[in-house]
Amino acid sequence: MSTFNDIADKLDGLSKQAAQRDRIKGEHHQALFDEHLFKCRARLLVPCVTETKSTYQSIMREQQAKRLTQLRAEHLTQLLLAQLEAIQRELATQNIRHNEIKHRSYYRKPISELYQDLSQHQEWEMRLRDLVLQKNNQVNSCSSFERAQTQKELLVVEQRLERCQAAKLKIEKQITYRERQNPSNDYS
Repeated sequence: MSTFNDIADKLDGLSKQAAQRDRIKGEHHQALFDEHLFKCRARLLVPCVTETKSTYQSIMREQQAKRLTQLRAEHLTQLLLAQLEAIQRELATQNIRHNEIKHRSYYRKPISELYQDLSQHQEWEMRLRDLVLQKNNQVNSCSSFERAQTQKELLVVEQRLERCQAAKLKIEKQITYRERQNPSNDYS
């Protein structure tokens, strides 16, 4: 039970960090996480922490009422761990996200910055591909007990890779569009 108390403390800490991050960064131009992970589809981090607290409270409430089945416990625990991991990763990648394309200024960026963004996304894509391979290997080599959690982690990384590839494609299209509009920007 002490680990669940640790999670409550961790959630309090994440709540403060999320509030600070939201004050500094503001609202993202799209939902931060997949709707399977967070139903709130929030553009800020605080609502995601609130939903994670709700997942935690559901576990505790159902356990105290003796209504927590093994299957429900596994589902809620996996969801809770995935939500915690996603929030912690989002907070840890603040500096990377600081360099992300800002939605309003996207079409006003100089083409040289678009090329820099493309390069950054290509680097992230490579890292995420490596992480997918690593998680795939873990799924294949882990025990059946650990498999569900490892598959969940693999799914999260695959979704991140898909979002990265979609963002990269948008940048490539923007570069192509801008070069057609102004052929003098051609760098070849």
